[in-house]
Amino acid sequence: MKRESNDIALKKESEQSTLKAKHCCEQSTKPLNQDTSPAIESGEALITAQIIVLGMGIDHCAGLIKQSLSRLRGVVSVDTNIALHRVSVSYSRRLLLQDLQEAVENAGYEIESAQGENTQQVVLDVQGMGSNHCAGLISTSIKRLFGIYVITTNISTHKITVDFNKEYLSAEDIKQAVFNAGYEVTMAQAGGSDTVIDSNSEERYLNDAKRKLWFAAIPTTLIMTLMIPQMFWQPIPGYLLIVALLAFPVVFLKGGMSTHRSAWRSLTNRTANMDVLISMGSLPPYFIGLVGFVYPMTSFIEMASTIMTFHLLGKYLETRAKGRASQAIKRLLTLGAKTATVLRSGKEEEIAISELAVGDIMLVRPGAKVPTDGEVVDGGSHLDESIATGESVPVEKSLGDKVIGATINKEGLIKIRATKVGNDTFLSQVIRLVEQAQGSKVPIQEFADKVTSRFVPGVIVIAFTSFILWLMMADTLRPVLSWGANFLPWVDPTLTPLMAAILATVAVLVIACPCALGLATPTAIMVGSGIGAERGVLIRSGEAIQTLKDIAIVVLDKTGTITEGKPSLTDVITVESFDESQVLVAAASVEAGSEHPLGQAIAAGARAKGVTVPEVEQFKSITARGVEGLVHGQKVYVGSRRLMADFDIEIGKLEEALISLESKGKTAMLVAIEGKAAGLVAVADTIKKDSKSAITALHQMGIKVAMVTGDNERTAKYVAKLVGIDKVLAGVLPEGKVDAIKRLQADYGNRVAMVGDGINDAPALKQANVGIAIGAGADVAIEAADVTLVQGQLSKLVEAIRLSKATFRKIIENLFWAWFYNLAAIPIAALGLLHPMVGVVAMTTSSLTVIGNSILLKKVKLEVKE
Repeated sequence: MKRESNDIALKKESEQSTLKAKHCCEQSTKPLNQDTSPAIESGEALITAQIIVLGMGIDHCAGLIKQSLSRLRGVVSVDTNIALHRVSVSYSRRLLLQDLQEAVENAGYEIESAQGENTQQVVLDVQGMGSNHCAGLISTSIKRLFGIYVITTNISTHKITVDFNKEYLSAEDIKQAVFNAGYEVTMAQAGGSDTVIDSNSEERYLNDAKRKLWFAAIPTTLIMTLMIPQMFWQPIPGYLLIVALLAFPVVFLKGGMSTHRSAWRSLTNRTANMDVLISMGSLPPYFIGLVGFVYPMTSFIEMASTIMTFHLLGKYLETRAKGRASQAIKRLLTLGAKTATVLRSGKEEEIAISELAVGDIMLVRPGAKVPTDGEVVDGGSHLDESIATGESVPVEKSLGDKVIGATINKEGLIKIRATKVGNDTFLSQVIRLVEQAQGSKVPIQEFADKVTSRFVPGVIVIAFTSFILWLMMADTLRPVLSWGANFLPWVDPTLTPLMAAILATVAVLVIACPCALGLATPTAIMVGSGIGAERGVLIRSGEAIQTLKDIAIVVLDKTGTITEGKPSLTDVITVESFDESQVLVAAASVEAGSEHPLGQAIAAGARAKGVTVPEVEQFKSITARGVEGLVHGQKVYVGSRRLMADFDIEIGKLEEALISLESKGKTAMLVAIEGKAAGLVAVADTIKKDSKSAITALHQMGIKVAMVTGDNERTAKYVAKLVGIDKVLAGVLPEGKVDAIKRLQADYGNRVAMVGDGINDAPALKQANVGIAIGAGADVAIEAADVTLVQGQLSKLVEAIRLSKATFRKIIENLFWAWFYNLAAIPIAALGLLHPMVGVVAMTTSSLTVIGNSILLKKVKLEVKE
């Protein structure tokens, strides 16, 4: 397939005269990155573009790209995600996507794909396009249109794919351009494009790096083979010519050319990337070495070839290592089923996942993956949910149970009704959260980024300073070489000032490594967030990782967090004038209209006792107090003491029963019929089996634990005593949870984490320094949280904190070693004690050390012992 990147013509052709009048102000031929580019007007709507840059592997690269894009007048914001190699840009609609692409390329990076907000794609079938010549004629005709982004031609399928700005063009305009070239379009199909890396992009990038490495490694190996006898035995006739010819393709073709091209673009764009250092470190030795043809001197050509080869080796190894570091997101992308078997018109039909719709009935056979999120409507089975929760034990599913897409059916045929499809599914949400985490930064990284942005210019200054000092003060510095020669075999104290200056300068250029600094934080976050995703701990941001490690107190919501959130009816107590059946019918009927777990437990308990539950009328929920409604024409209230007090209902002897039940950890609700206290019903919730061990583990880490609940103090304290909670905040209304968090933040110095699962927990999760949602809870709580525990077990909270501590520890280690390496290596190189060939090997090793140290995170033990 032939791919042509369109250099959008800024002059419109005569057939677009109407557009020319409309958009003449947009056709500037002035240089890119000048102040004459369009600026943002007040109230102007912005366009968002996403650009995939596979070479953007570290924060230093991202910073250079961001700097280049930010120079364009009309660019409002630039966000980068090095884990996904994605650059997101918000910009004026009067800028073209091409301007953004040129800015990225000017920074020295190649673009894999780009898509603007107004991008539309059309696929044309042109049967007369049978050769590259035909394809070239058609492409030239299409390029003349204003607003073309990308043209892809495939003469084997006779198809042309065109990405264009739908604000300026339509598919008909494209067809007309093909017709004007003398070809007929037999079919045009509208399409869309998406800026995610296709499954083979990174593999292609790795293979390209591998090919460049081999292209350089073979001649360099031959040079090394010849260099040994030349240096230690008999001189080889024509040695300099042979070496110069062998080194030429290494330094100037393939990988060498791409390095110099990137360096040139970077410099002309007033930035400096890693390739600038390598280019400056390899070109001078080659050209200086050529002087040997006319003036006898030491050959430096071998050095040029070796520097470039080891640079390409480093890039290949880095790309491969970073691929290992980002395996988690790749695994997530491949987890989902590719097809689904659905029932349509009573017949089984196999369709692509993309064709699924909400409401489709899916058939899932043993061993097959559940295609998408849904609800069991027929049959029963056990599902392997390990991909979602990290739990290896299959979970039983029966009629009415919710299931997660991509989980595996272990036994039995089940029918599932699709409830979520596409980007709304659990797996899609997980992928988004992991992408968000891997693209985020920790606060400590800001300082490193500022230094890294000035790193390369600083190194160039040091290199040239070193060159001048060695030329002017060689005799003064020579004792350093004499000292180094005692234990470093490559140090030669007899070098002339010029030779010593060249070696020191080149060594400084090639040993300096902004890559190690740039990789220190993102690789650790990439690995850490990936480990978390695999274990059912989804961390949304790098900031959450840094904050979570310092948490002093964790606030736990009771229902659904400490307890299972599945209470059951335990007691029904009545006063003398009412019988149990009356009280149970009244309470169950009103509570059946409630969505609260306690209300549902009362209704379910009544039905289990054989009670017929009539439909309630005029149902009303009274926040944090209870519910009311009409049952058989009688006014019924079910709720707390506050509710009874609000309606002046005396509870009398029921107070004693309330206290007794609450002291046993049960939640009791008063029932009033027609303004009189009729009795009470009590429910109890089961404490999660891992709650106590998790809270014990938190205490061992020096973290206090508080519980916040709307329950009365007696019930709350009973539960707290069972699991070992330090502080109880009982009787807290939903709106009061935020104030409770604020008070704790004042007491504990803004080191408060909140764990909850309900809709009413969302404001408190936002207020807390780290909000943690139980994944089994409400979507709104998950969206408000910084961390999501998919499985809903408190032991996962401990894992999240341990993971954050381990990840941050790796970040500190990486930054230390990266700084230590550069601070130690650059002065040593400047003093002439480091041969450039050794320097380039050390530079590669430093980056690989940082990546390898991050990958060691996978060995950290996170489990909580029960």
